[in-house]
Amino acid sequence: MNYFSFGNGFALKFNNLYRFDSLYLMESGYLCSAMERCKKIYKVTLVGGAVNVILLLFKFVAGIVGHSAAMVADAIHSLSDFVTDVIVLVFVRISGKPEDKSHDYGHGKYETLVMTIIGMALLAVAIGIVYSGMTKIIAWANGTQLEAPGMLALWAALLSVLLKEGVYRYSMVKARQLNSQAVEANAWHHRSDALSSIGTAVGIGGAIFLGQRWTVLDPIASVIVGLFIVKVSVDLLRNGIGDLMEQSLPDVIEDEILGLVASLPDVVEPHELRTRRIGNHYAIELHILMDGDIPLREAHDKASEVEDLLRERYGEETHVVVHVEPK
Repeated sequence: MNYFSFGNGFALKFNNLYRFDSLYLMESGYLCSAMERCKKIYKVTLVGGAVNVILLLFKFVAGIVGHSAAMVADAIHSLSDFVTDVIVLVFVRISGKPEDKSHDYGHGKYETLVMTIIGMALLAVAIGIVYSGMTKIIAWANGTQLEAPGMLALWAALLSVLLKEGVYRYSMVKARQLNSQAVEANAWHHRSDALSSIGTAVGIGGAIFLGQRWTVLDPIASVIVGLFIVKVSVDLLRNGIGDLMEQSLPDVIEDEILGLVASLPDVVEPHELRTRRIGNHYAIELHILMDGDIPLREAHDKASEVEDLLRERYGEETHVVVHVEPK
C-alpha cells in the first residue's frame, strides 16, 4: 500500500499510518523485549545518522562551491536530520526503562516527547528555508542578478534523493516492526529530506539548463520544499501533542476493543471505555456488566480473562483496567 501522496492525501495517509502502527504490530505477531527493541532502534538510527553525516558534509560543500541556495538549505535540512538522530538515541534509551516508584506507567511518554521535539525541529528548519528562499526571490525581483548553481550541486541533490529514500523505506519497515513512534517520525524526516532534494534538483537543474534568466528557480525550489516540510512538521506536532494530552485511540481501535470484550461469554455491555497511548503501547480502561449473584472470585477471574484477551491482542505491555458492575 502506498502511504504517500502529495496534497491533502498526504495528511490522511500519514495519520492512518501513525495511528494504526500498533495494530500492524499485533497483526504481524512481532514481539521483542524492551532491551532488544532499544538495540534495534539504535541500529536503525545509527544507519540514518551515518547517511546524514555523509550527505550534510557533501551538500554543504556542493552548495557553497556550486553557489546554490537550495542546496545549502537542503544541507541544513540534513543537519537537522542528524540532530534528531541524536535525540532519538537519547530519548529511546530513557523510554525503555521499566516502571519505577516515580513512574507507575513506565517511561513510554518520552518516546512521544521525542516525536514532538522532532516536529518542532523540522518546523524551525522549514521556516528558515522559506525565509531564505523568499529573501533571494525578492532580491531577484528588485534586479539583483542571482548566480547560476553548478553541476556539483545538482549531483549532490540526486545522490541525496537516492540515499534518503532508501533510508526512509528501511526506517519505516523497522518502525512498524518495533512499533516505535520515534523511529516513524524520524523515517518521515528522512522522506522529507528526500523530497526536499527532489525539489532542489528540479530548481538547480532548471537554473543550470534554462539559462541566466531562470536562476530564480533555485530559491523558488527551496521555498516550495520548505512549505512542504512545514506540512510534515505540523502533522508530527499534532499527533505528538495529541498523545501527550492523552488523546484517545482511533475509533476503529476502540470499536475493536469493545467487540473483543463483548465476545466473551457472560460479559455484557462493555462501556465507559477510556483509551490512550503510553509511548509504544496502549492503556485501556472500561466497565463491564456481569450477573450480580456470582461469587467474587468468578467475577475476578472473568475480569482477568478480559485483561488477558486485550493483552494478547495489543501486546503484553498493554495497561488494562476492568471495572465489574452487577447487571
